[in-house]
Amino acid sequence: MSSTLLAAPGENLTAFDILLWVALPYASIATFLVGHYWRYRYDKFGWTTRSSQLYENRLLRLGSPLFHYGILLVIVGHIVGLLIPEDWTESVGISDSVYHACSAGLGIVAGVATLAGAAILIYRRRTTGPVFSATTGNDKIMYVLLIGTLLLGFGTTVFNNANNHPHHYRETVSPWFRSILSFRPDTDLILAAPLGFQLHVIAAWLLFAFWPFTRLVHVFSLPIGYLTRPYIVYRSRDRELGSRPEPRGWERIR
Repeated sequence: MSSTLLAAPGENLTAFDILLWVALPYASIATFLVGHYWRYRYDKFGWTTRSSQLYENRLLRLGSPLFHYGILLVIVGHIVGLLIPEDWTESVGISDSVYHACSAGLGIVAGVATLAGAAILIYRRRTTGPVFSATTGNDKIMYVLLIGTLLLGFGTTVFNNANNHPHHYRETVSPWFRSILSFRPDTDLILAAPLGFQLHVIAAWLLFAFWPFTRLVHVFSLPIGYLTRPYIVYRSRDRELGSRPEPRGWERIR
């Protein structure tokens, strides 16, 4: 592997390290992008969550908002933590202690809400017959990857902040992730992170690789067409319907 690909590979870098921290991220990103294009191009009718609201609504009304609002906050936290360098937040007056206090507090709240919502939704899917019957093999693999990634992230956040000397992930995991996006992967950075962070990262890459082939594609669905679609006109075929007589010059469709 050339030095232009690995920014600072180190003398003890193994083929397994390259597989995990270089090959896996790029394979996951490529599968994520190409898979979504393929899915949209050839499976538009399958681009859906396959809603099961008609089968059961009580648990869905409780679990769905918890999960979706929680996961939204988790995503925003990861965007800030991974993509925004530490010196940028310091330049706008956010100290390291304030950042980590907010990150830990919001992260734990978001993690509890997300996992609680996911637990309710999985319980609903398992105990409601029609919902369980509509669960595919892809759904089960997706749930394992999704919940595994969430648990690893939540557990790492809790234990890291409970430690007297918490790991500063903005000096290892975050710059490593940005080095992947800049096509100059610095594997030494991620290798310096604790095992919990590494397992969370691996699980996330596996989830992203599997994402395009699951119901999670609905995340990228926006009802833009509803803004420009024409009105739908309903006309009755029953002449007896309606309390008012037909206006002169108008006839019902038969």
